[in-house]
Amino acid sequence: MSAAVPSARPSASSSLKDLEKDLGGDKVVVIREQETSASVGEIDLFTYHERNAGRLVIDPEEAKIEFGEDVAKRLKLSADGTKVLWPQPTDDPEDPQNWSDRRKNFQLFIITLAAIVPDFDSGIGIASIFQLAQTYNTTTGVINNLTSNWSIFLLGWGSIFAVMLMRRYGRLPILFWSQVLALGFLIGCTFAPNLNTFTAMRCLTAFFGTCPQVTGLYVVTDLYPFHLQARKLNIWTMGFIISPFLSPFAFGFLAARANWRWTYGIGSMYGGLVVFMITFFLEESMYDRSMPDPKPIPRPKSRLLYRIQNLVGITGWRMAKYRARWRTVVWACVDLVWRPHIFSILVFEALIFGFTTGINTTNAVILAEAPPKGYGFSEYAIAGAYGTPIVAVVLGEQIGHYLNDWIMEVCIRRNKGVFEAEMRLWACYAAVVLYIVGFVVLGACMEQLNVAGLVLGWGIAQCVVVFNTVAVCECQYTVSRHMLTSGKKIIAMLDNIVDVESIGSLRTPYFIAVYRLPAEIIAVCSATAN
Repeated sequence: MSAAVPSARPSASSSLKDLEKDLGGDKVVVIREQETSASVGEIDLFTYHERNAGRLVIDPEEAKIEFGEDVAKRLKLSADGTKVLWPQPTDDPEDPQNWSDRRKNFQLFIITLAAIVPDFDSGIGIASIFQLAQTYNTTTGVINNLTSNWSIFLLGWGSIFAVMLMRRYGRLPILFWSQVLALGFLIGCTFAPNLNTFTAMRCLTAFFGTCPQVTGLYVVTDLYPFHLQARKLNIWTMGFIISPFLSPFAFGFLAARANWRWTYGIGSMYGGLVVFMITFFLEESMYDRSMPDPKPIPRPKSRLLYRIQNLVGITGWRMAKYRARWRTVVWACVDLVWRPHIFSILVFEALIFGFTTGINTTNAVILAEAPPKGYGFSEYAIAGAYGTPIVAVVLGEQIGHYLNDWIMEVCIRRNKGVFEAEMRLWACYAAVVLYIVGFVVLGACMEQLNVAGLVLGWGIAQCVVVFNTVAVCECQYTVSRHMLTSGKKIIAMLDNIVDVESIGSLRTPYFIAVYRLPAEIIAVCSATAN
């Protein structure tokens, strides 16, 4: 018996076939995995990917079996006809899923440039740490503790508020205002007359600047279908993972010859470039496809007025009444963080990501100190050493580009054309093995002050972070399957992985700088401290 024609939006009769639950004010429809063709025909295919995210039919032939011939004929496929598109694009040309590849990739380029900003700004302090200590008549340890550690910590907390606001008002206005404020505070760092002012400016820069590091996952899932998301997330992830090493590498050479204020001045110029790109070229990608009319607010005739309203948040303010309520937005994290499916992913990613960021903030100190406490590198040698993680991240992006796609293709083929969320976790096994090897080598060679081992261990450990983080972000589908809540709510929680990463990296510098433990032992101690 063939399935009925899918309705454009949820019909009243569908509620008789689906089990409805009310969780935290959000109405969530739980679809039975073994649905009949008739029931599938009555669901809303435009939001099916959110409700059934743990199990998506990718192969068009399998779609005919599961959905029926009539429904399968109406499913939109990839350009080569081999994959079902999730989410299903609407017929609206303003649907971001319908944008041209060139337009999508340009948006990804801008959001990747923006994702570099938070940790790039934070890493400027690594390049200028010795001059900062001289200027403010203190030690490098005090500079690290007051500025580097707490600015990294606030990167995470800022992301929580950014996610809440984006769910209500959209991606573009929150990203715009956060980067404007971050740029202003970074300029404040440049001209700070004393240590207290500098500390406050640097911490506020981190708190407001972190928004792009959680916006990227939203934008990628807004723009691209499921089978391309891991590949595109790989690019965005590379941007914010490589960023804390770019500034010590580039500005280390500058700080050796010029005043440290020049490093923050040039960082402000880069922040200004990002604000410029956001202001004139970034588009709003939030599309409320679950609503009967995704654009209920009349569009102004003037393109300039429409652009200004989108940019500053007027459109988002008007659209907020159609979106998640404040109570739902605020309690989303509390509602999910205690669940083992979420908590285990957060802890795992904190271990992988947090410690690589943590050692980044103190390696400059260890490399500069004279033997036997350190390597005794010059400022030029220290700057050159930060080329190691940069090369490793680029290599990790290339590995992840093919590894995550290969895992997806193989698992879907073995599972008769159906993707199940747990399949993403296979990448984590390879990442953990390489990560442990890298940190064991790094820690052992730091004890012996071996330069070759430092490069090799640091490079191996940093290389795996890219494709592991992509796999973890894609595990939103795993969590969706178990949490019985909407996909966007899960994305909000997973974006807050950045918070746990930041907490993990906050503690790591204390153990490295004070106790000089091997890096692999530092990781265990830091996890215990948190």
